[in-house]
Formats: sequence, C-alpha cells, structure tokens
Amino acid sequence: MPLNALPALSMRDRRGDPQGFAAAMGDSYARFGFAIVRDHGLDKALIERALKATKDFFALPEDVKRRYHIAGGAGQRGYVPFGVEAAKGAAKVDLKEFWHVGRELPEGHPYRAQMPPNVWPEEVSTFRRDVYGLYEALDAMGLELLQSIALFLKLPKDFFNPTVRDGNSVLRLLHYPPTPPNPEGVRAEAHEDINVITLLLGAEEAGLQLKTRDGRWIDINPPEGALVVNIGDMLQRLTNHVLPSTPHRVINPAPERAHLPRYSIPFFLHFAPDYLIETLPGCISADNPNRYPQPITAQDFLFERLREIRLV
Repeated sequence: MPLNALPALSMRDRRGDPQGFAAAMGDSYARFGFAIVRDHGLDKALIERALKATKDFFALPEDVKRRYHIAGGAGQRGYVPFGVEAAKGAAKVDLKEFWHVGRELPEGHPYRAQMPPNVWPEEVSTFRRDVYGLYEALDAMGLELLQSIALFLKLPKDFFNPTVRDGNSVLRLLHYPPTPPNPEGVRAEAHEDINVITLLLGAEEAGLQLKTRDGRWIDINPPEGALVVNIGDMLQRLTNHVLPSTPHRVINPAPERAHLPRYSIPFFLHFAPDYLIETLPGCISADNPNRYPQPITAQDFLFERLREIRLV
C-alpha cells in the first residue's frame, strides 16, 4: 500500500478483535485525521432510498426549495441555498447547496432550546421516513466507532456514550451542481469539521482530498459503499490534538465530468449541547502540554464556529 494511502478497515475486524481494530483505526487517525471503514453493515437499500429522496428534493424548482430556508436559523435545519456557506477565512463561498436534519426530541426535552425541530419537504413524500431512518442508522454506527476511539485512548469503552446521548448531531444532504467553465470558487474550500467525528457516505465520486502533515493534498478514494470517517475539531480539542482534525476539501471536477452533479451525505456527530469540552488528562504530557486550559461547552464551541463560516 502506498505510504499516503488510507487503509480500508473492516468493521468485521472490530467485532472479532476490538483492540486490534481500535489500534489500526487510531493509527490512521493519528497519521491522517481520517479513516476508511468498510463492511459497516448499514442497510444498502436504506442508503439508496435516502439518496433518491435527496436527489428528488434538489431537483425541485428553486423557489420551492427556498420555502424551506429558515431565516435566522444558522442553517441548523432545512435548506441552505447555493452560495451561502464559506470555509473559515475563505474569500469565496462554496459551490454547493444542502439540507440539514437534526435529532427528533420529545416535547419538554431540556435540549429543545438548543436543538430546533426539523422541517420536512412535503413535495417528497418519502423524505422524512428515509432520511431520518438514515440519520438513526448513522447515529448508532457513530457510537460504535466512538467506542473504538475510547479503546485507542485507553478510556473505558463506553466513555463517549453519555457525552453524545441526545447529542446535537446533524445529517447533511449535499448537492454540488454541475460546474460551469471557469467557476468562481470550488465545491468546498479547505476546512476542518466542527464536530466530534464525521461519517461520510458518497465519497466514491472523485474530488475529496485531505491535507497531509507535510502540506500535500492527497485524494481519498474509498471502496464503493465504504464510510469515510474523520476527526472533528471538538474531538481534536478534547484529545489535545492526539487525534487531529485535518483540513480537507472538495475540488472541482475534471472538464469531462464538469457537467455531472455530485451528491454526498455526511453525518456530523456532536456532543450534547451542555457537554463541557475539557482536555482529557491522559492526552496531556510534557511533550504535549495542555493547549486548552479553558474548557468550553459544545454549544458555545458550535456557535463560535458557525459565525466563522457565515451561517450565523
């Protein structure tokens, strides 16, 4: 395997050898901030139905889609139009539009103030069933992967369970339209994710790249159907950069593929809003002193970053 190629780890190995899988995944994260996970067991038919609902929504007329844009909602639910979000510090907006789905909470839940209700497009009859079904499946898969991360960090296997229970996680349905000649900007400028970990479906289409420690951009080419899972800034902060959040981007397609749209579905797994992100003692050493002596809640951290990417 080339030095700069991400290994494709099998969830079957995790179930048969939890410690070995945790060590391999942790090594991939320490080197790249990313891991590729195959044999994950997610329902292929559910993924296909959710992708169809995604395509059906983005094919609607612009004025219909914009009915689901929530002014002042920080892009946390519903539709965010083309040309709104920008990477932190970027001069140009990204060439994409997207839809956000969050956790469904019962009336009276203490997190309702921080986690608004979902909106659902009535024009796509299967949207709620299929998209929220995928949300729940990725939420469960994320918890499995966090258990492996806990083992790598020499923490109790279930360490993360209470931190993400009823977490402010978001499923993003992404549409990158065909790219015109000489476009202004790129599909997604270099950025790091805000959250704990991101589980990405749909990375088989060329364009996703990560930045190596020595400053080079390399392609991420997962096997068909595999998940690409990366570390977000919240987990980087919690682990004092033992697990790094890595810059990544989606570059524009080659000219012969510029007429094709690109779809992908990332699941941004978040801590609960009131979880205090405080550096883990086991991630502090003489060689790696605490970069973050002042803790911060997940909610405050989220909105600090949303302001930076122009959603607030």
